[in-house]
Amino acid sequence: MSTMNISLPEALKSFVDQQVAGRGFGTSSEYVRELIRKDQDRQRLRGLLLEGGQSAPGATADAPYFERLRSRVRGV
Repeated sequence: MSTMNISLPEALKSFVDQQVAGRGFGTSSEYVRELIRKDQDRQRLRGLLLEGGQSAPGATADAPYFERLRSRVRGV
């Protein structure tokens, strides 16, 4: 694992310390890693949404559509 040092203004360091103490993180590094993972997830989701927005329209998600899905899941 690599090491990265960051400098924070006192107000941000206090905020991080509060988050670590109040949300069950063992260290500030765990908290920062979680923030980075969430940002990666948001970026992936954004990419998927943009990709979906550029794709051709699919089936209409109406009541008959969901009933067909239920039937497939039930194996009918």
